Amino acid sequence: MKSVLVSILAWIALSLSVQAQKPSHPYLFFSKERLETLTNRIKTDTAIARNWNDIRQEADNLLTNGDRGDGQARTKIEWLALAYLMTTEKKYADKVKDVLIRLCSQSTWSNQEMMNRNPPWTSDLQTADRCWSVAIGYDAIYNTLSKDERKIIVDGVVRNGIKPALNDWVFPDTRIHTLNSMGHNWWSACVDMAGIASLAILDDQPEAADWVETVSKASEEWMRFSGDQLQAKPRTFDRTGGMYESVNYASFGSSEYLFFRLAYANTFPGKKQPDLGALKKLDDFFAHVSYPRTGPLYSLNFGDGDLTVSADRPVKLLYALGSDNPNDLWYMNQLTNGQHREGLFPNMPIGLVYQPDMSKAPKLPNLATSALFADMNWASMRNSWERDATMLGVKSGYTWNHSHADANSFILFHKGEDIIKDAGNSSYGSKDYPGYFFQSQAHNVILFNGKAQPTEQQYNGSPLNGKLSELMDAGDMKYIMANGTGPTSANFSRNFRHYLWLDKVILIIDDVKAYETGKFQWLLHPGGESKKVGGDINIVKGKSSVLVRPLFPETLVQTGFDHDFPEKMKLTEVTAPKARDPQHPTEIYYSIDYPEPVKQTKFITAIILKDTPDDKDLPIIERLHSETMQGVRIKQHGKITEVYLNLLADGRIMHLNSVNQFNGWDTDAYLFGITYPDHTDRQRGRGSSPTVAGPDEVNDYFMAYGSYVRKNQETVFSSLSKVFMMARKDGNKLNLILQGQPLINASFRFQKMPDSFFLNHQPVKPVYDKGQLRVRVENGN
Repeated sequence: MKSVLVSILAWIALSLSVQAQKPSHPYLFFSKERLETLTNRIKTDTAIARNWNDIRQEADNLLTNGDRGDGQARTKIEWLALAYLMTTEKKYADKVKDVLIRLCSQSTWSNQEMMNRNPPWTSDLQTADRCWSVAIGYDAIYNTLSKDERKIIVDGVVRNGIKPALNDWVFPDTRIHTLNSMGHNWWSACVDMAGIASLAILDDQPEAADWVETVSKASEEWMRFSGDQLQAKPRTFDRTGGMYESVNYASFGSSEYLFFRLAYANTFPGKKQPDLGALKKLDDFFAHVSYPRTGPLYSLNFGDGDLTVSADRPVKLLYALGSDNPNDLWYMNQLTNGQHREGLFPNMPIGLVYQPDMSKAPKLPNLATSALFADMNWASMRNSWERDATMLGVKSGYTWNHSHADANSFILFHKGEDIIKDAGNSSYGSKDYPGYFFQSQAHNVILFNGKAQPTEQQYNGSPLNGKLSELMDAGDMKYIMANGTGPTSANFSRNFRHYLWLDKVILIIDDVKAYETGKFQWLLHPGGESKKVGGDINIVKGKSSVLVRPLFPETLVQTGFDHDFPEKMKLTEVTAPKARDPQHPTEIYYSIDYPEPVKQTKFITAIILKDTPDDKDLPIIERLHSETMQGVRIKQHGKITEVYLNLLADGRIMHLNSVNQFNGWDTDAYLFGITYPDHTDRQRGRGSSPTVAGPDEVNDYFMAYGSYVRKNQETVFSSLSKVFMMARKDGNKLNLILQGQPLINASFRFQKMPDSFFLNHQPVKPVYDKGQLRVRVENGN
């Protein structure tokens, strides 16, 4: 009896506390303060006034054309709600009431397909959507409802929406879901919409306050979920802000939670909520994976993504929650109204109410030109944040749910177009979705005997994760390493891909090995019209154009590939389904097939970025090769860059260092590159003679997985462990990027004490001794 009394007293205390803190209706999103601000902005801002008139016009259309009950008027109840609150005209409130009474008089909101599962799912996205409609409408017209009308609505949303959601997804005695199985965008939608509905009925349902706190605590667990190994489930959010499920579902899942956060903050001003953690960086993630262009903003469409998807909702919600990030304003400025249905654009009610002052938006974001999201293994690199620049997106990582079998794949945007693309996706019910779009064949990867990742990974996930690492960005020289061995380990014992971007040339260096002899295929999905021109594949779309030039496998050097594809080298056009284009249901992609069965090989492919489709001022690329090396020499813009792949450093030897010599340079590096002025190369021979350039003439160094560089017995670089390095000299200034171990003690040759020294993009006081800079990197700093 005593415990019951204590519980009752605790509930009374909680209820009194809630009532003391909570403002009167409306308070979820259309608070009195927000409405007053909007009223004032309408008087002074013609764009805001125009958007308000559009919303009211749509509300008027819903009065006459909106379906009764659970139809269009329900799905656009925000328009009717805002129209009523701004005008107090009863006709809008009556329409909202009609929708809510009919909706809440229904016996169930459950989806019959889900109910047929074992055990039955009584809550899904359909119930979540109806919880949202009731919450918005009820909060807006609360003061117009009679006691009986409120009871019908509250009983209905509790019976059909809130309790089914919390019973299925949260409550310990009835829960059938877990964060490990369904802890992605569905969890957030189902639970947090029930939370918002609970906030809306605090005045009328004694248990609602407890439900709200239950949702808040459970959502914190969802937000901080770190994944598991047993079922290959990734963490919900990358620690640097991303969400692996594709931009579409990252936008949807995160915004469902952020809507709850905003409604909670408006209901209980000043009351502390869980720390946002990685979500505080989510807005910069969406910026980094976006591609600003003339026209609708594009985004990396890995997985079940869409090129024109908008993350306007979570970005605007974060700003409304106080992020105060100027990059948010830049991002919102890139979008066009109606670009994507999930947006919060100014011509949509909540979007208008929470529209920031866009006059403060910066022209360009204050962000680096490269970003790595190491938990989810996405990366982006770009040459500029200007519109229609060039951007390379790379993915490895997990395959699970909306994330496709695309380990090591890439997408290239150039001059406003996705000139090398992802094949995309289809409706989930189409046979082509599991049969093609989800699978490796639909992506820019390497196959072995027609396979890469097993098809079962669509439903079972990839138990071994792919990995992106060692991102380095030194301006017009950028690098990242992709390791897709894990997800493809059923067919590959080694599957590394290196992306080295050198001004107008992107080198893709593949190091692949299988368990047996077979055929390797290098896949290319062009984003425009394509044709073979000599030894190149020329791709053109609008003002965008690139050349894709296969340079190696090794045998190509011996078969006259300098001018055309050799007869042994098979270039196959493959006809495949085209994503979401009923008028053109098929398209072609290319398979560049190794000419003979092998167990291990290397591919080196150059992507040449053209300024225009008719650009003739293109880099000159030569092959370099020996028994232990493959490489290229690139001449462009008055500079010469040499890149060498050390064939002794691919894991074929153990306990012996991979010492090698490349045109007079001694190193154990897996990849090694130098750049020097063109005039220093007068005595250059085609692929055989040593270069004239020495350490004093070299401006740029690049090294992947190396411990030393020497020239004429003089040490240029030394580290006890193999590391990744970029160095750029500009007169007596040095920018050095050094990474790969938590502790690195290294030396770098420099002619004299540098006037300016940046280490890993941070200014550092140089330690100089006898022609060598002494460098220490600890804990990645």
